[in-house]
Amino acid sequence: MNKLLNVSSSPHARSNVLTQNIMFDVAIAMIPASVYGVYQFGLKALCILLVTVIGCVLSEYVYESLMGKPITVMDGSALVTGMILGLNMPPEIPLWIPFLGGIFAIIVVKQLYGGLGQNFMNPALAGRCFLLISFAGHMSGSAFKLDGVSTATPLAVMKNGGTVDVAAMFVGKIPGTIGEVSVIALLIGAAYLLYKKVISIRIPAAYLISFAVFVFLFGQQDPAYVLAHLCGGGLIFGAFFMATDYVTSPITPIGQIVFGILLGVLTGLFRLFGGAPEGVSYAIIISNLLVPLIEKATLPVAFGKEGKKA
Repeated sequence: MNKLLNVSSSPHARSNVLTQNIMFDVAIAMIPASVYGVYQFGLKALCILLVTVIGCVLSEYVYESLMGKPITVMDGSALVTGMILGLNMPPEIPLWIPFLGGIFAIIVVKQLYGGLGQNFMNPALAGRCFLLISFAGHMSGSAFKLDGVSTATPLAVMKNGGTVDVAAMFVGKIPGTIGEVSVIALLIGAAYLLYKKVISIRIPAAYLISFAVFVFLFGQQDPAYVLAHLCGGGLIFGAFFMATDYVTSPITPIGQIVFGILLGVLTGLFRLFGGAPEGVSYAIIISNLLVPLIEKATLPVAFGKEGKKA
């Protein structure tokens, strides 16, 4: 009897990879950026990361308990949301603000829309945008403290026509949010995700290439200027860790490329022509909202074709 075939609905080919495996791989990939952020900004950065993770995990546990839903904190999704949100925080922010951002990300953006797999935008980025709007002074992306001195970020310097040290941006000896400063640490994590096949290169490559072309055409025709924009702000972090979110990015290969190009164009528009020096968060949020349209337009044609009607 055990050898009888079971008739069931699709999908019939299933993977042994669990949500928990994927989320913990993403968390592992963010460790280099997290370690460097703590090294760069001190124990306050570690406290911020812990607060956002605790805020997200605790919010998910309390909400699901009160609503009588299955407890899903062990799948790692709240952990990843907390880490992404924490790495997007400035290192001098009061701890209660990122904690509030974690609550908003989990309850308002994730749980109220049905939980994991149902949210229409990246919860961590939605939480960050909520904090940017609500606490603009604390979340300002133009000047942060580095070695105890308030210093403008490289993107803010370029916005005002100044020059920056690209090598320092690549290593991470610059002011900024906790997780965005070291490009090399982010690329180590990105390489891990690609090696483990957690993400595809399509979205990050389309994003970075289209952004570089946009900046070259509408900014300055200087390779050093373009490279500085690629290394500055949250572009690398967003391209590999946020834009590739399974739930809020297209599933079709062509759709992923279109999605990446849209991200590059929007980020370029915000950075070059907007009032603020950064634009990754808003570009990803807006593109998340357009994913259903992108998928509808890029669905592959069904195998075979309909016969001609008489």
